[in-house]
Amino acid sequence: MHALLLLLLVLFATSASALELSSPNIHEGATIPQEQVYSRCGGQNISPALAWGGAPAGTKSFAITVIDLTVKPNGWSHWIVIGLPPTTTALGKGASLPPGAQAVMTDFGDAAYGGPCPPEDSGPHQYRFTVWSLPAATVSFPAHANAKDVLAALDKAALARASVTALYQR
Repeated sequence: MHALLLLLLVLFATSASALELSSPNIHEGATIPQEQVYSRCGGQNISPALAWGGAPAGTKSFAITVIDLTVKPNGWSHWIVIGLPPTTTALGKGASLPPGAQAVMTDFGDAAYGGPCPPEDSGPHQYRFTVWSLPAATVSFPAHANAKDVLAALDKAALARASVTALYQR
């Protein structure tokens, strides 16, 4: 009986501290606001505000990715940030990155946020915003890694992750 109670307490404590991601700008299943859309597609290309909590013990850094899951076969990276200090729990809208963090080259060819900009008449695209809890101060990727390779490297290294998937179409 005591072993069962202890197991339930451990499971409950673990689930209570699960990594979570939220945003006042991006909502699960909703359309991404024009403010966050890439400038070539008529937007202002401003990164959304993101906040997270519930990081597991052992977190030494966070990474952020924004990937268009609709682009086949590898997805399309719109924002990759690594080296966010473990004390970071949010990035404001249009945020500058904290010391130690860095943006990595995306499929747009920029080391910066690049909002949604799918081809016209290609239907709704799914954009997954993810925070990754990592057991090291940073993570590295092969040169010219595509979105699929970046996600695979982060998935292999991550202690936990949390996502919000939103939509955009032209």
